[in-house]
Amino acid sequence: MTDAPDLTRDHAGLTDTYAARRYFRKFEAITGHLARVAAVMERERSLTRLDVKVIGRYVQAISATFRALSLKYLLTGRDTGTFFGSLAIDRSESGFPVFRELLTMANDAQQAGRHLGSSRTVAQLKDEMIRQIVGELTIPTRLQFACAQRMYYEALQAGGLFWAQNDPQAQWLRDTDAGRRVYLIWWAVYDSQVNLPVIYLMELEDSGRVALPVDDRRWPEVQAALMAQSVAGLKLLTIAQGFDRDFDDLHPKRLRRIHVGPMYSSAFTVQTGPLHDVMERLDSEGVEEERAGWFGKVDREIFALDPFADRGAETGATATERAIIMPARPYQVLAEKNPPGFREVRKFVVSDTGHVGSYR
Repeated sequence: MTDAPDLTRDHAGLTDTYAARRYFRKFEAITGHLARVAAVMERERSLTRLDVKVIGRYVQAISATFRALSLKYLLTGRDTGTFFGSLAIDRSESGFPVFRELLTMANDAQQAGRHLGSSRTVAQLKDEMIRQIVGELTIPTRLQFACAQRMYYEALQAGGLFWAQNDPQAQWLRDTDAGRRVYLIWWAVYDSQVNLPVIYLMELEDSGRVALPVDDRRWPEVQAALMAQSVAGLKLLTIAQGFDRDFDDLHPKRLRRIHVGPMYSSAFTVQTGPLHDVMERLDSEGVEEERAGWFGKVDREIFALDPFADRGAETGATATERAIIMPARPYQVLAEKNPPGFREVRKFVVSDTGHVGSYR
C-alpha cells in the first residue's frame, strides 16, 4: 500500500503585500491578453463567434474572481489586528491560486449578506480613515483592512465570478435535415488536480421529443452527468463515449476541453527546461482549441514544467493543440534557441503596445 500523493507540496503563500499586488496585476494583464487572443482565433476561423462569446464570458468571470481575491488579500503582510493568512498559489503546476481558495470564496459568498449587513459602508470607513490620518497622524491599517473586506464581500454579492463548478448551459444552433436539434453545451470547472480553470464545449444532436434545455427530465440528468465527468485526468474519448451510452437520444459530435493556464513568472513560479533559461518576466496562458468530425474531440495540453517537451501521452483526443502567450522579448530568445517542440506550439506574442501576433 502506497501513500497518497501530497497535492500541496508545491503550494506557496504570498505573504508580502507588494508581491501579492504584483501577482494580481499580472493576472489582470493576462486576462486582457486572452480576450485579444480569442479575437485572433475567431478571425482565423479556429473559433466560432459563439465559441468566442462563451470563452469570453468565462474569461471575464475569471478576471472578476481575481479582482475579488485581490481585495480579500489587499492587506497581506500588514498588521491588521487579526490573523488572516495569505493567498496560496500552485507555484509549479499552474501559477494559479489553489483549489481551496475557490472553495473558501464560495463559502464566503453564501455569507456575504450577513457580513455586509453588520459592517460599515465603504464611504463610512473612508471617512473614518481620513479622520484618523488627520487627527492621529497614523496609517489606518485596520480600517483599510475592514474596507477591503467590505469591498470583497460586495464583489461576491455582485456575482459573475468563476466558481469551482460552473453548471452547463445550452444554446440551440440549428436543425439537421433529419429534424434533429443541434445544441452547443458549455460548462466549466476549477480543476482541483491541476489548479486551473477548465472550459468544456460540446456540440450534440438531440433526437428527443422535447427540446433538451426545457426537458425537466433529461436536462438535470445531463447537467449532473457532465459535471461528474469534468476531471482533467479523464480522456475526452471516455467522457464522450460515456455520455453517448447514458443518453440514447443525445448524440455528441464534438467535444473540446480548454485549459486556461498555466501562468509562468520567474517571480512566482518554478520552471525547468528552455523557459528557465530565458524567462525573466514571462506571463503565459495556454489557450488551445481544435475541432473534428464525428465524435470529434480535443484535449487541451497542460504545459506542466516544460511546455515544449514531447509528452507523448495518450489523451483520448482526435487532436491536441498547445498554445502559449508571451511577451515579445522572451519569444525572440526562444525563437533563437529553438528548443525541441517549440515549433509545434502555437505562439501568441504580445507587443509593448498590447498588439497580439500569431505565429506557428
